[in-house]
Amino acid sequence: MTDNKKPPLPFDELDPPQRLLMGPGPINAHPRVLRAMASPLLGQFDPEFTTYMNETMALYRAVFQTENRWTFLVDGTARSAIEAALVSLLEPGDRIVIGNFGRFGLLLTEIAERCGAEVTTVDAEWGEVLPQDAIEEAVAKIRPRVVALVHGDTSTTMAQPLDRLGEICRKYDALSYVDATATLGGIAVKTDEWGLDIVTSGLQKCMGGPSGSAPITISDRAAERIFARRHIEKGIASPDAQSGNAPFIRSNYFDLAMLMDYWSEKRLNHHTEATSMLYAARECARVVLQEGLDARFARHALASDAMVAGLTAMGLTLFGDAAHKMTNVTGIYIPQGIDGERVRARMRTDFEIEIGSSFGPLHGKIWRIGTMGYNCRKHNVALTLAAHEAVLKGEGFKIAAPGAAVEAALAVYHEKEKA
Repeated sequence: MTDNKKPPLPFDELDPPQRLLMGPGPINAHPRVLRAMASPLLGQFDPEFTTYMNETMALYRAVFQTENRWTFLVDGTARSAIEAALVSLLEPGDRIVIGNFGRFGLLLTEIAERCGAEVTTVDAEWGEVLPQDAIEEAVAKIRPRVVALVHGDTSTTMAQPLDRLGEICRKYDALSYVDATATLGGIAVKTDEWGLDIVTSGLQKCMGGPSGSAPITISDRAAERIFARRHIEKGIASPDAQSGNAPFIRSNYFDLAMLMDYWSEKRLNHHTEATSMLYAARECARVVLQEGLDARFARHALASDAMVAGLTAMGLTLFGDAAHKMTNVTGIYIPQGIDGERVRARMRTDFEIEIGSSFGPLHGKIWRIGTMGYNCRKHNVALTLAAHEAVLKGEGFKIAAPGAAVEAALAVYHEKEKA
């Protein structure tokens, strides 16, 4: 007799713990974004769906503070847009100047080298930022095709000034690229005012969404360079297809010229759009713009001030140049004699709160606490401080004044509420 019983599945249905993600990213996604992701799928050329694509472009123009026509999404994590920007701008042998003040400046260097570019870096110690005069000096000397900078490097919690970058690049006929993965939606990214050519980001930090879609905006100057390298895929090329006269882009998936044709009125097929991620990105932008950019930036700055006040009241020492600290991530030295990873583990297991460590020369030396996006709220700041104090006390750290951390943070909020 045949047994028609199905064998048991080897794994249970997903049931992840409800953690509060207060590290440097990812963070908890806004519930509206999660609901949007559950919307029904549509075909990528359905008129309803292409309308959503156009709406997403319009929304992100406002978020990036730009009028750039070429403002859209790259399907992939934030790094996908970084790579798309660099591989689409750089030919082998091109010169590039890169600002290096943390892990993600080193990432730009790695990607540029893979593109075959000749890389010159302008360096600062981790915990500092780059003087814009030093950037200009390097650009004047090297005369690069591209100048690339990270806006906010979460590995060091530093925010790089960019207000002169566009001016410098135009003076020396270079194109600017900025990685704003960690700042868009939480710190002002003034694409047009600063004269930036390409800016990219992700959803999983201040935008309050999941990782997997990468907003990008491209100036007309940069678009001209990219379209000069246009190569239309043979399987979809029409007899009158116009390719560029410069060497074609060395990646197919990250070819911005083909992506721009896909997001244009031509709808020239490149890949199958990540429908649910587009829904997520669209709703992230709606949430940001409904709050208002200035109000959102102020909320992040207030949470930063409250977190700093609480950590200082606890007797901890902050990391980095306070004048250039990101408002959405705070670095703290791990006290001598305290096992930083054990503290992180107890925060997670005892309180369901995640905070971050760091990389490279800062590995094992600092914690990083994020206050961004949906998590950037008063009660989350207070909960994180209370949990951190309790764990540190249990690990033998002498708290300067028990209970003072939450009181100091709330005092910052109350002062603002009275103003």
